[in-house]
Formats: sequence, structure tokens, C-alpha cells
Amino acid sequence: MAIVLKMAFVIFLQVYWYKLRKKPESDWELLWIKIGKRFRNTLFELEGLLIKIGQLLSIRADLLPHGFINQIQDLTDHVPPSEWGEIKEILEREWGTSIEEHFLSIEEKAVASASIGEVYKAVLKSGEEVAIKVQRPDIQSIIKTDFRTLRVIIWFADHLVPLPKGFINFKVLFKELKEVIERELDFSQEKNVLLSFKERFKENESVIIPGVYDELSTSSVLVMDWLDGIKVTDKVRLNELGINRGDLVEGIMKVFLPQWLEPGVFHADPHSGNMLVSREGKIILLDFGMVGEISNSDAIYFQKLIEGLLSKNYVKAVDSLVHLGFLLPEADPRIMEKLLAEMMTIQPNQLKNMDLVAMKLEMNDMIQALPIQVPTRFVFLGRSFVTIEGVLRGLATDEELMALFKPIFMNWLKQKGNNKWSFISYWLQSQPVFKFFYSIAEFLKLPKTLEELKETEQRREFQFTLYENSKQRLFYLSASSAIGILVGIYTEHDFIMQLCIGVTALSSFGYLVFSYKLRKWMKFMHEKRR
Repeated sequence: MAIVLKMAFVIFLQVYWYKLRKKPESDWELLWIKIGKRFRNTLFELEGLLIKIGQLLSIRADLLPHGFINQIQDLTDHVPPSEWGEIKEILEREWGTSIEEHFLSIEEKAVASASIGEVYKAVLKSGEEVAIKVQRPDIQSIIKTDFRTLRVIIWFADHLVPLPKGFINFKVLFKELKEVIERELDFSQEKNVLLSFKERFKENESVIIPGVYDELSTSSVLVMDWLDGIKVTDKVRLNELGINRGDLVEGIMKVFLPQWLEPGVFHADPHSGNMLVSREGKIILLDFGMVGEISNSDAIYFQKLIEGLLSKNYVKAVDSLVHLGFLLPEADPRIMEKLLAEMMTIQPNQLKNMDLVAMKLEMNDMIQALPIQVPTRFVFLGRSFVTIEGVLRGLATDEELMALFKPIFMNWLKQKGNNKWSFISYWLQSQPVFKFFYSIAEFLKLPKTLEELKETEQRREFQFTLYENSKQRLFYLSASSAIGILVGIYTEHDFIMQLCIGVTALSSFGYLVFSYKLRKWMKFMHEKRR
């Protein structure tokens, strides 16, 4: 706790010091690189939950500086394995019997070791090879300490760091992270998720999901089928086995596209260690501890967003972004439509001649400067998407990925029962001649839209005026009652003095409350957009 809190407070002080001295942009970039290195080294030193926090932060390029992100973007959740004696004790305590009661043999060296659990290979008495996932010793107390530390840091960040409203909600982020980690600590929940995935993909012959041995699985131990495979990023082995990369990319897209677009749970940690390839070229999915969930409403608007982008109907695409919560209230839909149109005009063959790193940094700057936010509930979805994107880019070119994605998405739409005429209508509305009629319809709705905008602005203005006037009145009341206290002391009139002390205390408290509300209201706009 002391190490983490010291690191956090040093970072806070460095940032405030640079802000007070009004350092140039180049110095800020060097500072964030330095902070990122220190953050990374501390995570590896302490391990535990902190590595997972680092992995989560590494995908928030929309919120965090480039120098910091570059230092933590390749964090891997790998820590030294525990002593076998400690693991054996946990297994026998969970099963209530000796290991020999169930197994012919068990390898005492872990085949995989992460911050929460370790995996061991064993052979049941019936002859089947299994993987035993067991929680690390004392992990519960380690996690509790990490959460206490994180809660302190988040309290300071939430109250002392001058972040604009809508930028990031630390409390919601902490709550979501806590829920995910607590779910990952309960292996019985992971077992249920694994079984639901197995049922979901039972008709998909290109996917293999391990079976579970229910009688040997507890909240701290999970026993599954042992599945042999190679990492999806191991190009040499893929070539040796003669596995077609195009088929592999197509298979991965077909597995993950429904997870991102359909209501239900999705795999939130599909890195190369959790996604293997069998000798037959089938995809093996492992480790269902970290998952997210998509609601029915979000799934509908995600589908509409992709339909709008593919059909170049950017009006519909922006409308979907609004409903999903990616655009802040002050966003101008027409500007966002033009921005999407310009982004979608970039052809894959043009990317060859571009500095992709510079382009990505420029996009991050643009996102920070625009009224765009990433809702906290989509952080793990973003992690899943970015991880798969990295895997696919290692297997195919941008042109190949674009060529594969569109027919897969259209086929998925057809399978889900989406009427093709609906998609055609999206496409038609995006064409110039139909845009004319669409513009007429929008023009007819313009008075109503302007009235709603005017009403919204009036409400915000009224709220500001209310806070400002209340603050002013309470200040005058505090000043008057303070004078009353002096009068009471001078005249030795106890009632007047006590009454004025009470009024001073209440009015001062009210003044602080309205000052806080007014300050929060004033920070509604991002600094780059003021």
C-alpha cells in the first residue's frame, strides 16, 4: 500500500508542478514517459491486481497521454508460480481428500501463471488429461489490500484532480473493475460462463471450448478438458501445419463479431495465450474469467452503427453514437457526420503510405478535442476489440481484413433475421438524390429540434443562474451573520451571538455546497473545447 500510494502522490505532485510552471508540450510528453516507466516497474514489482489495472488503462488512449500509454500498452498478466506445497494444500482443502484420490499424476510445475490463478496439467484415474486452474495462495487478502489502495487513490483523483465532467467517472470505473475482479475470483461463475459459451457455439464446428468436470470444480478450483494447441500468433507453427490464415481470420471474426453485437456476455481477454489453434485449424477459446456484458439496447444501436458506416449513412451512424453515449450533449451532429465521412474515405491501400503511429496519435488528439467520450460500460468491450484487432492485423493485411469483414457482417445480419430491405433503405438514404428528400424531412423537423435545443440551453442557463444567485445570497448572509456575532459579543447578548453563529455555520455550509456545484458545472466542457 505504501509503495502504491507513494507512487500515486508523486505523480500528482509532478503533474501539478508542471501545470503551475506552465511547461511546454515537449516537456509534458517526457514527463508522461517517465511516469509510465515508473508505473510499469511498480506493477511488475507488486504484481497482483495492479497488472490488470494497468492492462485496463492501456486501452484508454482516448483519456490518457500518449507517452504514458506507450509504456504500458504491452503489459502481460504473467507472474512467477507459487510453491507446489501451497497449491497442493489448497487443492486438498477444496476437495476434502488427497490428490491421489482423483488423479493418476499431476505435474508440479505450473503450465501458466497469472495474477489470480495458476494452471496445472494432470491425468484423471479414468485416463483423461485435464487442466486444473487454482487460485493463488492468499489472493483474497492481496486483492482486498489492492482495492483499499485503489480506493484511496481514486478518492484523491476524484476530488483533487481537475477533470472535466464527462471525461471519466472514477467511481463507476472502480465499481466496474471491482465487479469484474470479484467475478474472476469466483471460479464457479467462470464455470457457468464457460458452459454458456459451450452451449452458444455448439453448432459452430470451427470453435472448441473445453468441457468442465463439475464434481471437481469449486469456487477456488476449476477442472477442465486439456486442449493442445498453438498460439494464434505463432506464424511459423501455423505454416508448418499448413493452416490457411485467411480461413483462420474468417473463423476468428465469426466467433467474436456476434459477441460484440449480440446481447449477452463476451470474452474480454482474448489475448494469444487464451486463443489457440488446433492442428485441424480450429479455434480454441480458454480462460473465461474476464467477461463483459452487452445489453439488448446497446446491441441494437451497435448493429445500426455498423450498418450506417457500411452504407455510408453517417446520419444514422451519428444517431447511434448518441444513443450509445459516445457523444457529449454539446456535440454538433453535422460536424460529426462530416468527420465520419472523411474517415471512411481512407482506402486500405492508402494506409501503406501513411505513418500509422503518427495517424493514431493524431486521432487520439482529435478525439480528446472533440465532444467524444468512451462510456465506462464499454471499457472491457474496447479491450476485447483492440486485442482481437491486434491478432488479426498480425495474420492479414488491411485490405484482406476489409474484404473479409463486410460479407461476414452481412451474412450475420441475414442469419439474425434482419431484413435486407432495411439495409438497402440505409444505403438509399445515404445517396445524394435521396439525401435531398431526407434533408426536406429534417428541415420540417428543424423548428421542433431548435425548440428542444433552446429549451435545453435555457434549463442549463437557469441552473447556472440558480447556483450563482444562491451562492451570492449565502455569502451576504454569512457576512451579515458574522457581523451579528461581533455585535453579540460587543453587547454581551448571548441569544444574538448564538443565533448568528448558527446562521453563519449553515450559510457557510450552503455557500460551500453551491460553490462545489457551480465548479462542477463550469467543468462540464473539456479544456480543449472551451
